[in-house]
Amino acid sequence: MSRAALLVLADGRFPAGGHAHSGGAEAAVRAGRITGAASLEEFCRGRLHTVGLVAGALAAAAVLGVDPRELDAAADARTPSVALRVAARRLGRQLMRAGRATWPSGELDALAREFPKGAHQPVVLGVVARAAGLGADDAAYCAAYESVSGAATATVRLLSLDPFDATGVLARLAPELDRVVDAAVEAGRGVVEGGVDALPAGAAPLLEVGAEAHAAWAVRLFAS
Repeated sequence: MSRAALLVLADGRFPAGGHAHSGGAEAAVRAGRITGAASLEEFCRGRLHTVGLVAGALAAAAVLGVDPRELDAAADARTPSVALRVAARRLGRQLMRAGRATWPSGELDALAREFPKGAHQPVVLGVVARAAGLGADDAAYCAAYESVSGAATATVRLLSLDPFDATGVLARLAPELDRVVDAAVEAGRGVVEGGVDALPAGAAPLLEVGAEAHAAWAVRLFAS
């Protein structure tokens, strides 16, 4: 497998659309739950162990060849918020465009035909990673890291937070990210053997509630 391909896929400049989304940080900032580096770290830790774990497991399972339709339905079941489902599919559609342009694949073409409005982003991520010749752990790392890096980057813009402080948050979370990825890959392998019920279903109610409120704002900086 190509580690260079992993760097391309994980690069923040990869045109997958994530820059337009805050991962719930914009709503959390307005609600006063993120006020600086310390509260950003707690917010990201919560995302990592819920959203990040689920996304990593979905991506890992997709790389391992589990039917994307089953995974997409499982992702829907684990996303109560309509706003978050819409955001996940928009991100999936944009990632699909970028993936097909970068690593042309019949499997990606078939997924695009099956989901013209976009599949959930972690599912697409796993199929793109597979097309790039990457493994389950690579896809899980991309998914888990994206679950926290997007919120950290958005908070820099939302609060004029020092970028060095935001990067420090991500660095301090690195050991936990490793553990989450290990659990996600194990869950992905469990899906291969036992079906999608083996996927984690970590709940993040404040993210769900915040996403619905955020979607109704007349003016906002981020799409979600």
